[in-house]
Amino acid sequence: MTKRIAVLLGGLSPERDVSLVSGRACAKALREKGYDVVEVDASRDLAQQLKDANPDIVFNALHGEWGEDGMVQGVLEHFGKPYTHSGVLASALAMDKQKAKAVLRASGIPCPEGLIVSRFEAAKAHAMKPPYVAKPNAQGSSVGVHIVLEGANRPPAELGSNAWALGEEVLIERYIPGRELTVAVMEDRALAVTEIIPNTTFYDYEAKYAAGGSTHILPADVPEEIAELARELALQAHAVLGCRGLTRTDFRYDESANPPLWLLEINTQPGMTPTSLAPEQALFCGIAFNDLVEWMAENASCRR
Repeated sequence: MTKRIAVLLGGLSPERDVSLVSGRACAKALREKGYDVVEVDASRDLAQQLKDANPDIVFNALHGEWGEDGMVQGVLEHFGKPYTHSGVLASALAMDKQKAKAVLRASGIPCPEGLIVSRFEAAKAHAMKPPYVAKPNAQGSSVGVHIVLEGANRPPAELGSNAWALGEEVLIERYIPGRELTVAVMEDRALAVTEIIPNTTFYDYEAKYAAGGSTHILPADVPEEIAELARELALQAHAVLGCRGLTRTDFRYDESANPPLWLLEINTQPGMTPTSLAPEQALFCGIAFNDLVEWMAENASCRR
């Protein structure tokens, strides 16, 4: 019997547009694999939407708040049908950057130190000696990220703006110079190491999702011991946080530092767009996009 899959996409977060692209690409792949697919633009009535769709499997292609922060995962556990990606605890923990790094540091993974402060305080005066990074503590896709360089006279005024809608607290974190590396993990397998060279000021939202926003070097041109360490740390982070399915871990590589690799973030629901890194790494390892999406669907479960 043909399995019916509900693909959750869109949603309520600032990353809605990216989720729509990811979700539609995954829905297309699943249809081509022979599944009966219904696309669900997730609203606050998600429980009713799922009941109406009546799927055998839920494919979660949501990004950001109310998508990969444990809240939707709680709804999915209550719904009781297998779903993709990480479960409630791992999703909530990974989305809270400061708490996730506390857990990762305790397991021996190098992470830059940071502190949580009111966005208004962060806009008034430097909460940390520059250079540092100011960013929302619970958003993805580099939404609302500001790099404050050495010698900056004042912090980003945007943090105190009435237009700011990314939470009342921000994470102030030491800036790590160097090269941007990323590793995708499929359950218990680290795929590859990609170097990301942004064509913007840094690897921001535009660099991640706009055509030509960044250049991906795959495999990264780094010493083999660094590539091996990046893969090992990505697998360790995935396991320590209790993640499931597909994740992607971002690093800074500073060859002059000790240690040379610093974990910046683990993404429990990597983008599945035409410019996304995880599908690109899977293809490099011989796994076509449609096969990757099918594996994610068949990997689904409850109590994740």
